Amino acid sequence: MPSARPLTYADSGVDIERGDEFVKRIAPLARATHRAEVLAGVGGFAGLFALGGRFRDPVLVSGTDGVGTKLKLAFETGRHGTIGRDLVAMCVNDVLCTGAEPLFFLDYFATNRLDPEAATAVIAGIADGCREAGCALLGGETAELPGFYGDGEYDLAGFAVGVVERAAILDGRRVEPGDRVLGVAASGLHSNGFSLARKALLEVLHLPLAGPSLGGAHLDLAAELLEPTRIYVRPVLALLAAHPVHAIAHITGGGLPGNVPRVLPPGTRAVLDRSAWREPVVYGALRDAGVGEVELARTFNLGLGLVIVVPAHAEAAALAHLNGAGFAAQRVGRIEASAAPEPDCELVGRPA
Repeated sequence: MPSARPLTYADSGVDIERGDEFVKRIAPLARATHRAEVLAGVGGFAGLFALGGRFRDPVLVSGTDGVGTKLKLAFETGRHGTIGRDLVAMCVNDVLCTGAEPLFFLDYFATNRLDPEAATAVIAGIADGCREAGCALLGGETAELPGFYGDGEYDLAGFAVGVVERAAILDGRRVEPGDRVLGVAASGLHSNGFSLARKALLEVLHLPLAGPSLGGAHLDLAAELLEPTRIYVRPVLALLAAHPVHAIAHITGGGLPGNVPRVLPPGTRAVLDRSAWREPVVYGALRDAGVGEVELARTFNLGLGLVIVVPAHAEAAALAHLNGAGFAAQRVGRIEASAAPEPDCELVGRPA
């Protein structure tokens, strides 16, 4: 029998007033990422961004991604402040691989019931990531979906748009045998492989998230796993402006063997020396849990978040540039000719 009181949206679990208050909270965060090209941002039906006249033959580049089960760690620890940076990083680093400058970012935040404190922390992290990448947080969507997610859970998706001059697009065609492969250090596992990492570290090894627990290194496991994905945009855009670069690969799901070949032309392969860089200590724990080398390589970044292919004569200058910008980088391999029908990436040697 219907209630005498009118049925409201709040009765179903969606609180419009709480959502309106949340928008008021996050509007200043978005404004802090403002670029001169932004004509309209958060608050309207759509964001407006003017390319202006500084491009001769502009090509728009788009990318989208999420954070995956790394979100579970945020739920379990109550640490929501950095997961938004992961979201931005996963999108803008992909866009960067084409040689493009990220221009603006949009997010989608969906939850069972809006927790303004946790949600604001997430959006603040997104805004931080946008500022670091130099792109505007142009808009987004917040959705309360009662019963769809568990209590305290949410999901995130991100969308980045960038621009590159047509003549400057990186599509792998410039790569040739003799090129050098540079590896730029990752900040931990980034945002891939967390279903396996959680199973190995929490269920097999029974390591506690709280307190120092990661083997002999006495590292805080939660802090190590929640370390946000590194954003490579500004140093790499400066590198592209100053030195020849033939290809860039963002090392995400699929690891080095799955991502490096995506930026190589037919008739080539990358040969990477595992002893050329040092892996984070978490990989030792994953091995202790029984994760094999092939599975590690095709699931995680093994300590390299970005791989950059440069001609041999540009190697020293490119390394000096990246290391001078605070991004640990070293030569990790070379490009060779290959008779195989598809580009490949071979890992040789033993981990350092």
